[in-house]
Amino acid sequence: MTGWGNNRGVVTAALAVGFAGAVLGTCLAPDVAHAAAAFDPVAATQAYMDTVPADVRAKSNAYFEGGYWLQLWRFLVSLAVAAVFLAGGLARRLRDGLAGLGRFATPVFFIAYTVIDYALSLPYVAYSDWYRERQYGLMNQTFGGWFGDQLLQLAISSLIGALVIWVLYAIVRRLGRSWWVWASAFGVVVVALMVVVSPVFVAPLFNTYEPMKPGPVREALLSMARSNEVPATDVYEFNASRQSNKISANVSGLFGTTRISLTDTLLQRCTPAEIKAVMGHEMGHYVLNHVFVLLLYLSLLVCFGYLFVDRVFGRLTRGGRWGITGLGDVAGLPLVVILFTAYFFVLTPVLNTIIRTQEAEADAFGLNLAREPDGFATVALKLAEYRKLAPGKWEEILFYDHPSGYNRVLRAMRWKAENLPVTATPGEAAPANPTPGQAPAEPKP
Repeated sequence: MTGWGNNRGVVTAALAVGFAGAVLGTCLAPDVAHAAAAFDPVAATQAYMDTVPADVRAKSNAYFEGGYWLQLWRFLVSLAVAAVFLAGGLARRLRDGLAGLGRFATPVFFIAYTVIDYALSLPYVAYSDWYRERQYGLMNQTFGGWFGDQLLQLAISSLIGALVIWVLYAIVRRLGRSWWVWASAFGVVVVALMVVVSPVFVAPLFNTYEPMKPGPVREALLSMARSNEVPATDVYEFNASRQSNKISANVSGLFGTTRISLTDTLLQRCTPAEIKAVMGHEMGHYVLNHVFVLLLYLSLLVCFGYLFVDRVFGRLTRGGRWGITGLGDVAGLPLVVILFTAYFFVLTPVLNTIIRTQEAEADAFGLNLAREPDGFATVALKLAEYRKLAPGKWEEILFYDHPSGYNRVLRAMRWKAENLPVTATPGEAAPANPTPGQAPAEPKP
């Protein structure tokens, strides 16, 4: 999960850390306790924010705020494509033309639908996912390289989707009114399989994964993994720089496929402290079982989504509208897609809140694991290249699927303030608040 972008829980360790902090706190020299109390997390956060030039913030704000409108335009483009298939009669004609394929008509219909949908949406996709990214300096690929990846992704999604749709329509046709319950259960299985298969077989089709070269950083990451029972025996680096300069990492996979992966851009652009902070966050997703929690939430939302489709589909197609004979008629697939799209479009703030909550939990875990609050703060600022740093309260609730940069830096500074007695040497003054334009000195271990 790139939260920076997976999962298990550690209450005992948290209690142990809290107990140790309480004991050490009672034994500290008064000058150290005073220094810790003098550290102001809010002032330190603002000092960090002030290190980001005004033009950089203006550019990232414009990029991120433009994304709000792109969500609406993406939905409207989906509506327009659905209108071509339904009102234009393309879905009906495509179904009739494939009738001779018998039971294979459904998966072939899906592949044809996916390819046509992509072709109709290509002008918008090319603008939003390539041209605009290049415009803001976030895309390294030429149009040809980008389009090649797009075609590969289209082929993979078409083939996998065809198998999934084939099974879903079989469920609808054979199980009647209870189809949405069984379809939800099948969806859980599909997502779980993709979590296992994707990092091992799909991701390497787009990037080259190689074991990270031996060194202090690799050993530090493996030590962090071992100490938190993350079952990964190696660290992989992949060449994300062929697509963009964005930094990212993940702990992905399940059931023996777990792997630690980080981008070459993370290694090139970040300090060891920042890398540890990022990977502590990613290991938090794994240790806290976030992939399972998210799977549970998504299963419930998809289940209600299927129920929504079941209730609305019949009303919209009453009387054979658009030539659709019922929910089991594959010609109705564009309508099912647009109903699901509308359903999840409305639920965007709910989905964002679910994911943002997990990201905040992983942030807290990562701070306790890596113990690099300043590294955590500086890497959060690097994300300002494409994320607005300081949104309003409701802006963050509605549009952010990660905590804002400001809240992440503030969380790091609060952790630093609470842990200064543990990290500072007795008799030594705590690190001063950072000044604008200068990163703060890290406390001595």
